[in-house]
Amino acid sequence: MSKPRSLSLAAYRVLSWGMRNGVGLNPDVPRPEGELVWIHVATPDRLRAVNDFCRRLLQVRPELNFLLTAPPDVDISNWPDCSFPMVNLPHEQNGAAREFLENWRPNLGLWVGGDLMPNIITRADEQAIPLVLFDAQFSVALSRSARWLPDITRVTFDCFHKILTPSADTARQIRRLGVQSVKVEESPPLRISPNPRPWPEDELIETNHTLAGRPVWLAAWVQDKEFISVLTAHRQALRMLHRLVLVLHVANEQEVAPLKRRLESMDLRCVNWDEGGLIEDTTQVVLTSDPENLGLWHRVSAVTFIGSSLERGAGGQDPSEAVALGSAIVFGPFVHRHQELYSSLQQVGAAKEVKTATELGDAVVQLLAPDRAAGMALAGWQMLTEGAPQADALIEMVQDILDQRGVDHAGT
Repeated sequence: MSKPRSLSLAAYRVLSWGMRNGVGLNPDVPRPEGELVWIHVATPDRLRAVNDFCRRLLQVRPELNFLLTAPPDVDISNWPDCSFPMVNLPHEQNGAAREFLENWRPNLGLWVGGDLMPNIITRADEQAIPLVLFDAQFSVALSRSARWLPDITRVTFDCFHKILTPSADTARQIRRLGVQSVKVEESPPLRISPNPRPWPEDELIETNHTLAGRPVWLAAWVQDKEFISVLTAHRQALRMLHRLVLVLHVANEQEVAPLKRRLESMDLRCVNWDEGGLIEDTTQVVLTSDPENLGLWHRVSAVTFIGSSLERGAGGQDPSEAVALGSAIVFGPFVHRHQELYSSLQQVGAAKEVKTATELGDAVVQLLAPDRAAGMALAGWQMLTEGAPQADALIEMVQDILDQRGVDHAGT
C-alpha cells in the first residue's frame, strides 16, 4: 500500500493503523490536497481490477488521490495487495457516515459491486458528491432499523449519477424500481487490462530454435506441496508426447536446488535456467524461480498450469498475463483469490480446471493439440480485451465528472 502524494509518511502510518484497527477517523490526519476519488470495493476479487483502474487513471490525471474502502467488518489484511490507501467504511449510523464524508470530502464516489449501504450513499448524495455504480448487483445491505422504510432500495439506487451492470436482468430489476432508464447501462465487469512488458525478440527466437519444435508446457507459481503432482503429470504426459518439455517455475526460490536434486534422483533430466543452464535435446525439465522469466515462457508455452491452486492455502495466482501472452490455462480447485476471473475464463472455454495429477497429465496431452490450445488462447484473449473499451469509457466518465465538478465549485 503506498501513501497518498500529499500525505506525509508519518501521517499516512497513523491513518493506516487507525483505519485498519477500527479507529476510522483521526482529526490529526489531514485529507490529501487536491482531488480525491473514493472507491468502495465490495469484495476482494474486485480489488486487483480496481487497483489496475486507478493506475490507468493516474496516467491521464497524475495529481489525483485515491481512498479505497471495504465493507465495515471485513479483515482487509487478508485481501490482495493494493497500491493505494484502503480502509473499512464505518457502520451504517448517520453520525459515522456523515463524519467519514466530511473528513474526506471526496470529489467523486465510485462503488464497485453490490451490498449497497443506503446510509452513506444517501448522505453522499445530500452532500452533492457525484456517485457512479460499476459492476452493479441488485443487493442493498439494509440495517434492521431501515427495513421498514418505503422505497429505500429505489432511493439508494437513484442516488447514483450512472449505474453500469454486466447483467441484463439486473438492469431490468433496477429500472423496475423506478430509476431513470437513462442512468442504467449494461457494461462488462471491470477487469485488469494486462500490459506485459516486451521480451527481446532475439532471445525468444533463440529459445524457440533451441527447443526445435518440441512441445512445451509451463507450470507457474508451483508450491512445494504441488511438486509431486506436477512431476507425476509430466511423466504421465511423456508416455504420449516423448519429446515433451516441462518448464517448472518454482514459487519459492529456496526450493530450486533441492528440487533439482529430487529430479535427478527421479531420472528426469533437468537444467536450472536461472543459472545459465542450456536446454539440450535430452532435457525434460527446465527449472526457474524468477517471475520475470515468465514473460518468455508464457510466449513459448502453448499451455500454462497456474500453480498455487492444487492444494489449499495459497488461493491461486492471477492468470491474466498468461492469457494475454497466448497460453491456454489449466488450474486447480483452490483459486478463491481470483475465483471470478477463473470462472469467466471457464465460461468462454479459455481455461480448464483439474483436481488431481492424473487429470493434469490428461489435460496437458489434450490441450497440446495445436487447434485446441490455439482456440482456448484466442477465447481468453478476447475475453480479457473486451473490457478495455469499457475501462476507457469509465476513465473518460470520471474525468468528465471531475472536470464539471471543478467548474461548478470554481467560485466557492
